[in-house]
Amino acid sequence: MSTTLKIVLISTYELGRQPFGLASPAAWLRKRGHSVVCMDLARQALHEPAIKEADLIAIYLPMHTATRLAAQILPGLRAQNSNAHFCCYGLYAPMNEAYLRSLGVATILGGEFENGLVHLAERLLQSKVSNDSNGNGVRRSAPQEESLISLERLKFEVPDRSGMPALQKYAHLIIPGDGYRIVGSTEASRGCKHLCRHCPIVPVYNGVFRIVPREIVLEDVHRQVSAGAQHISFGDPDFFNGIGHAIPLVDQLHREFPGVTYDVTIKIEHLRKYEEHLPKLKETGCLFVISAVESVNDIFLTALEKGHTRADFLQVAATFRNLGLTLHPTFVPFSPWTTVENYLDLLRVLYEEQLTENVAPIQLGIRLLIPAGSRMLELEEISRVIGPFDPQSLVYPWRHSEPRVDALSEAVQEIAAAADRDKLSRTMAFERIWIAAHRAAGTAPPAFSHAQNAQAVPFLSEPWYCCAEPTTDQLISIGRPKPVVNNPTVSADSFV
Repeated sequence: MSTTLKIVLISTYELGRQPFGLASPAAWLRKRGHSVVCMDLARQALHEPAIKEADLIAIYLPMHTATRLAAQILPGLRAQNSNAHFCCYGLYAPMNEAYLRSLGVATILGGEFENGLVHLAERLLQSKVSNDSNGNGVRRSAPQEESLISLERLKFEVPDRSGMPALQKYAHLIIPGDGYRIVGSTEASRGCKHLCRHCPIVPVYNGVFRIVPREIVLEDVHRQVSAGAQHISFGDPDFFNGIGHAIPLVDQLHREFPGVTYDVTIKIEHLRKYEEHLPKLKETGCLFVISAVESVNDIFLTALEKGHTRADFLQVAATFRNLGLTLHPTFVPFSPWTTVENYLDLLRVLYEEQLTENVAPIQLGIRLLIPAGSRMLELEEISRVIGPFDPQSLVYPWRHSEPRVDALSEAVQEIAAAADRDKLSRTMAFERIWIAAHRAAGTAPPAFSHAQNAQAVPFLSEPWYCCAEPTTDQLISIGRPKPVVNNPTVSADSFV
């Protein structure tokens, strides 16, 4: 009689990173004796024998794209193993509870999910033991006992990344003129103090954030450096949510791994508030900071409750130039507030601030995403333009009142896709977008100087983006496992 469960943890997509959302719960579950296989379908093919043997199949949903991909594979997984208990966990799981349950998902876990997965596994094991004599196995549709959203303070375990594709298979750091570096990733905190209206974190965490202890983070980094990582990408929603945690952490990181660089994500609001700490980032090996600027239109920024203004962004850009730090701003350029004229204004700001190399072309084509539970639904401007919730795309679809804005959005997305396919520089792609936007406005594009924006910057090979609705082509491309060399396969007896 078995006293452990066979568990498969699945990630469909996590921005080209080795998924923390598999490694962390794998450590918790393995510590308690369960056999766990981790599958990252963005980097490896689904291994059917492991699926067929599993008692519990849990899919990690950290973002909208991952959720749509999971919805595509769930029917096939259930067909391969109708006796398994299915769980979805992560940020987007509780936001899409009704839809996921319609696909046969019995347990939904949001927020701090590790302890919920452990409790679920123990509960299923008890039912398996009691039912084994009858040949019934686990109760695949047992009613959920775990909290839908848990914000409890956890005693974190060091993530267990064994059995996952090697770091070399994931997105890498591009350093113009100096090749590339292998990238690892980790999390020093989860959740967020802030309530930005469009942010998917807010419906789950509602202003709460949780710190991962420094010793756990550093041990996770140590193991990844031993596995070849030369750069660490911190996946925190905002690295400066806990400034007293962040600064000592990067100090110690640099002391222990002086040759390892890193990147972080920080709000413009925090970059202004904690400006005195920015030199410390540079001193400790921070190559760039990602910041969700979203817009240079103060009306839209107010609607989003971002906590910063156009002037704040310009001040941060100037500060970064003076310090020699690299800023990677991200945007939601297309929204119901967008006009062709203020889109041109955004392009002019990026050009004048010499940021064309700092912005991934896809960032300039992103449309506002309005998922279930979004605070955007509170706004009259949104209620006027959205259609009924679409369970297939998992959003409230919207069209702009001015057709040429939607046409420009599609044109920019096509330019970005072509630039990626043809391996154009970001500034070359920007120039094409510059021309297309001026044509949409019915004006001749001003002369464009490549020399003004010739400063290449380090960046990750898979662009960061959020709050965006992928096109069908993008979804297919993201969901297709990337070609790899010597990809480790999962053997039939690989539950560890």
